[in-house]
Amino acid sequence: EHAAKLVRERGGRIANADITLICEAPRVGPHRAAMTEALSAMLGIAPERISIKATTNEKLGFVGRGEGIAA
Repeated sequence: EHAAKLVRERGGRIANADITLICEAPRVGPHRAAMTEALSAMLGIAPERISIKATTNEKLGFVGRGEGIAA
């Protein structure tokens, strides 16, 4: 929300959002629709203009150990 507000204050407009999440768990698939709807409302763009993808870190680093999520 903060980033979207900064863009609007400077006369900009967010047209698309392309998001990649890096995590071992939870599985993103079951949550993708809810995340898309929330981002759509937050950014003021159509859900069709939002792409959310996920990948793993192949058990490497803090993400691979399940200690966090990266984006």
